[in-house]
Amino acid sequence: MKLAESRPIKSYCLGIYDGPHATPQESSDGPIFLSIKNITNDGRLDFSEIRHVSEEEFPKWTRRVTPQADDVVFTYEATLHRYALIPEGFRGCLGRRIALVRPDPNQVDSRYLLYFFLSDGWRRVIEGNVISGATVDRIPLEKFPSFPAALPILSVQRKVAGILYAYDDLIENNRRRMVLLEEAGRQLYQEWFVRLRFPGHEHTRITHDVPEGWEVRKVSEAIKRIPAGKLYSQDTALPAGKVPILDQGKSGFIGFHDEEPSIAAGVHEPVIVFANHTCYQRIIFYPFSTIQNVLPFVSSPAISRNIFWLHFATCGLVRTNAYKGHWPEFMAKEILVPTKKLTELFGYYVKENLTLAYILELQNQKLRAARALLLPRLMSGEIAI
Repeated sequence: MKLAESRPIKSYCLGIYDGPHATPQESSDGPIFLSIKNITNDGRLDFSEIRHVSEEEFPKWTRRVTPQADDVVFTYEATLHRYALIPEGFRGCLGRRIALVRPDPNQVDSRYLLYFFLSDGWRRVIEGNVISGATVDRIPLEKFPSFPAALPILSVQRKVAGILYAYDDLIENNRRRMVLLEEAGRQLYQEWFVRLRFPGHEHTRITHDVPEGWEVRKVSEAIKRIPAGKLYSQDTALPAGKVPILDQGKSGFIGFHDEEPSIAAGVHEPVIVFANHTCYQRIIFYPFSTIQNVLPFVSSPAISRNIFWLHFATCGLVRTNAYKGHWPEFMAKEILVPTKKLTELFGYYVKENLTLAYILELQNQKLRAARALLLPRLMSGEIAI
C-alpha cells in the first residue's frame, strides 16, 4: 500500500475543535456530556455510565462545536491515546479534556482515521509532542493541527477500514449478546431474591424479611481471595501474547502477554474479579493476570458455589458503593443465604447463560488480539490490499 506524502493532519479535516474547559451542573436527563470515561482504550464509546447536560444549558456547551456522526473524538489531557467515532443519532457535547476531528469526506474515511489514530505510528507522533505537567500529561492542542500524517488514497482507506471494522463488528455483536445474557440472570435474581417471588414462596413463612430456611452469613464466609500474582500497569501491558491482562474498566482487558498465567484457578472453576473502586465485576473461566486494584476471588468451601454465583455473578452485593476501597469492611458485610435446594435451582437456570456470556468474552479477547496484530501491518502497507 503506497502512502501519500506526509501532510499536516489539518489538511485532511474540515475542522479540529476542543470542548469546554468546565463541567455543567448535574442533570438527571438531557443530552450526553461526553467524558474521558466514555472513551475506551480500544476505540469505542461506552455509555454504560453517562453524565447529562440539561436542555437549557446545552446551547452553551455546544458553542464551539456540536459533535456529529463520523467525527473522531480524542482525549488530549490526563488520559491520552483514546479515540472513538461519533455514531449516528448521538446528541451531546464534548466534555473536559476532549476534542474532535471532523474529517473531510472527500479525502478521508472516518473509520480509517480512527484506526490510523489507534496505530503505533500515530502514537509515536503523540508521544513526541506530549507536555509533562506537574499533575497530568497533555497534548498541545494549538500544535495538534500541524502534526504530520500520511494517508493513502480514499479507496484504499475504505478497504483497510472494512477489514478492521469486520473485527469490531463481531466484537460489538458479541458484547450485545453478553449484555442480554447477563441481564436475564440479573432479572431472575431480582425476582427470586429481592422481590422474594421464588418458586414456592406462596407456602414459605417470612419473618423480618428472612424466608424460613434461609440464613444470614458474612461475606467472608462466602468468598476467598486468591493472589493476584504479577501486576501490570496501563503503560507496560501492550497487546502481545495469549494470556489476557484484566483491567478495572468496562473493556475488561489492557492487553496480553506470553508468560505463564498468574492465576490458574479460572481453568477449574469460575473466578470473579472486581475493581475495588469502580464497583465492576465479571466472571472469568480462563487463566489471566491483573493490574493493580483488581481483586480476584472464588467461592469459599463453607458456602456452595451457587451462593457464590447468586450474590456476585448477578449484580448482588458487589454492586453497592459502600465498600469502595475498604476490603475488610466489605468482607464483614452480611448476605442472605437461601436454602441449598433453591440456590442449586438458581444456579441451574443462570449458569448456561453466564457461561455462554463469558465464552463470548473470550472470543472477543481473541478478536481484539487478531485486530491488534492486523492494524499495524495494514497501516504500514506490509499487507497488500
